[in-house]
Amino acid sequence: MTKGVAITGMGIISAIGNNVAENYASLIAGKRGISRISQIETIHKDEIMVGEITGTNAVLEKQLGFTENEVSRTVLIGCIAADEAISNAGILDINNARTGLISGTTVGGMDKSEQYFYDYFDRPEVRQHITGLHAGDSTKKIATHLGLEESFVTTISTACSSSANAIMLGARMIKSGKLDRAIVGGTDCLSKFTINGFKTLLILSDTYSAPFDEERKGLNLGEAAAYLVLESDALVQKENKKVLGYVTGYGNANDAYHQTASSEHGDGALLAMEKALKTAGMQASDIDYVNAHGTATPNNDLSEGRALIRLFGEKVPEFSSTKAFTGHTLAAAGGVEAVYSVLALQNDTIFPNLNYTTPMKEFALDPITEVTKKPLRNVLSNSFGFGGNCSTLIFSKDKS
Repeated sequence: MTKGVAITGMGIISAIGNNVAENYASLIAGKRGISRISQIETIHKDEIMVGEITGTNAVLEKQLGFTENEVSRTVLIGCIAADEAISNAGILDINNARTGLISGTTVGGMDKSEQYFYDYFDRPEVRQHITGLHAGDSTKKIATHLGLEESFVTTISTACSSSANAIMLGARMIKSGKLDRAIVGGTDCLSKFTINGFKTLLILSDTYSAPFDEERKGLNLGEAAAYLVLESDALVQKENKKVLGYVTGYGNANDAYHQTASSEHGDGALLAMEKALKTAGMQASDIDYVNAHGTATPNNDLSEGRALIRLFGEKVPEFSSTKAFTGHTLAAAGGVEAVYSVLALQNDTIFPNLNYTTPMKEFALDPITEVTKKPLRNVLSNSFGFGGNCSTLIFSKDKS
């Protein structure tokens, strides 16, 4: 059995709250953050619903001390979540230990690049937003904002499993002795490019998403940023840190089934969950709650449901998808749901799967639809990305 990696801080900003406390309050109250598009000029603004963060770029820039139009929205929300995580961990000197930043993103600086793409030759002052398109640029700017000096800074972009893979890499680096501390998670803002791409795939809903419901119509896109601070046992003991929970298991697999669809039988999801259990030294029966990927698309919910049945048999744990609260936040989803998983452990509370009414015809699985109090020891969280990149994390109250 392997020892877990301590979680000492969390930070988040999403459509249901600007910090951890606000997100928890919304989860308990059943307050969803899904609405019509208000901050992006797109021809689809009246056709779909999304999970937007309420703060405008101007508000976020002022809060962080950036000049107007200096960085992308991905960077802005990433800095807010990372700042909260570091503060929550009680870190006064971020460079007093070997600290890394591992951030997941898919959008990167796309929101600014698409805005200024045709101005590249005529407006030199906005060219930074074209060169700032790539995923790594946003991570570098967040690292600079945090004051990380000569640290391990890297970006993971594996679609919707990006943040989960960032958390997994951070835990592995701490276990192997390469880092003492890792700030891990991800950030993605909404952009026209993303909206258009998902619209082309015909998987966006024109109403509230309904994960695991027979009548589900598709997903609501969302924007968010969320980070955990992971620290080694030695650092926790040295600084007498309060531990919020532990990363005890992780697994990644690729079903190589399709560019944008998961295996109908959940092959990749099953492998990822099995690997996570093996890493944690656990049996399937040790899992008390599953925070499902649950995007409310026909393909994902069928694939994930079948994978859960293949792993757990007739004893599938209580499960729910929280994406009906926030929308599907793409690369940030694994980080968002990591925060929610730790909150579930801390409060012995399962958050509801909103908008569910009708069971799927393919199997007899019903998600939790009300806030449910239950002693929780281990929470399993799934994140599945395009290209079949499937990742599973296990969060626990105790490290072994």
